[in-house]
Amino acid sequence: MPLAGLHHKFLVRLFQESDGEKETKRRVRARDIQHLPAGDPPAPRGKVCLSATQNAPRRRTGLRSRPKAGPQGRTINEASPWKRSFDCLLASPAGQSVFMEFLRTEHSDENMAFWLACEELKREQSEEQVCEKAKKIYLDYISILSPKEVSIDATVRESINRSLARPSVHIFNEAQAQVYALMHRDSYPRFLSSPLYKSLEQRLAALTCDA
Repeated sequence: MPLAGLHHKFLVRLFQESDGEKETKRRVRARDIQHLPAGDPPAPRGKVCLSATQNAPRRRTGLRSRPKAGPQGRTINEASPWKRSFDCLLASPAGQSVFMEFLRTEHSDENMAFWLACEELKREQSEEQVCEKAKKIYLDYISILSPKEVSIDATVRESINRSLARPSVHIFNEAQAQVYALMHRDSYPRFLSSPLYKSLEQRLAALTCDA
């Protein structure tokens, strides 16, 4: 056989082997793909394939937390005893705040402010602080020149004037009692009939029905 023919047969056989190897590799790759989990495409070289569970959005679990009671909720719950007596109203910090808000609508909030200032003075133990706070209370609520002057008897005012040089924590006791009586007699009944308190009562009744 001529040399050219032998060379031709050798090349054909070489290419046939190469095609066979390619077919073998294709079958192996097809078999590997069949064994992959459903939904997971073959990963391209050089890249990491994330599973479907990793790519899926996370679901929020657990029960929703219940809203915490705010200052308004606490005020509604505390409003129930305020109708029993004026003292119950004054004993509640929330009651003091709501009653002060009502008095502002009547332009008489200086009465409550004076009463609270006297209560604070009674808790003071420092003699120096007692003197300073007593003078401030006098200038704010007792002096006839003050725009926030409370309504008290002239005899009580004179007694305070005489004691102001060396005040004690009880210097305003008589004046505080008169202002208390004024709020109790006039302001408190109007407060209980006011839209402000009626609104609190309605919301309290709604909370009671829902409980």
